[in-house]
Amino acid sequence: MADFDPTGVYCKEHPTATLIEDYRAGDQICGECGLVVGDRVIDVGSEWRTFSNEKANADPSRVGGPENPLLNGSDLSTMIGGGKGDAAFDEFGVAKYQNRRSVPSGDRALIAAFREISQMADRISLPKTIQDRANNVFKLVHDGKNLKGRANDAIASASLYIACRQEGVPRTFKEICAISKISKKEIGRCFKLILKALDTSVDLITTGDFMSRFCSNLGLPNMVQRAATTIARRAVELDIVPGRSPISVAAAAIYMASQVSFFHFYRTIHK
Repeated sequence: MADFDPTGVYCKEHPTATLIEDYRAGDQICGECGLVVGDRVIDVGSEWRTFSNEKANADPSRVGGPENPLLNGSDLSTMIGGGKGDAAFDEFGVAKYQNRRSVPSGDRALIAAFREISQMADRISLPKTIQDRANNVFKLVHDGKNLKGRANDAIASASLYIACRQEGVPRTFKEICAISKISKKEIGRCFKLILKALDTSVDLITTGDFMSRFCSNLGLPNMVQRAATTIARRAVELDIVPGRSPISVAAAAIYMASQVSFFHFYRTIHK
């Protein structure tokens, strides 16, 4: 059913009436008077039915996947299945009908890298927007051929790290290293090379970028998180930790806040 939409299809006699979609006839019908107000409605459902006795790996779809603008090909090529019978082969036994185009080597590398980025992002529950940005970063590096000699897996890991930084949800090198097959040192090298090759930059990380996530992973109460945030902010303002990593400062602040909180808790129980 569809609600009233002043910019779309609606019944002139009953503008606020609910429209009923008849998928078999492809019509939109007014729920009040039965007037057909729209026809030729496209059925977006599948064009086949699946039965329990059919093969599990049989794909009845006659279309390919959605077009990927990051791939060099248009993804609109026709894939011809294997021929059967004498009519499918010539007198030399060669198939008469063959695929006009196979996947280029460049697209194969991109597809493999996009798959790797998707798997890494799923392991730490990153949203689709970060995956898309990481894919775009890898595509720019791949087309520019700026990192020749570097493994695609290392470039993909560094691209995901950059995407997290650019989207405002930074992850540490150790976290990216834990979900990839690349060392922390190699990811750091690719990270610097990509920034230089693309002439781009990322925002500096702060203690606040990690505080809530670290406290949540440790199961600490909000009181400890607020105290740790205050400690880290004051340490930066007073220039007590110059040159130190914000991750280390955040970890130290969480440790101090938790120790004070637990000491206060046990002292209250003792009293």
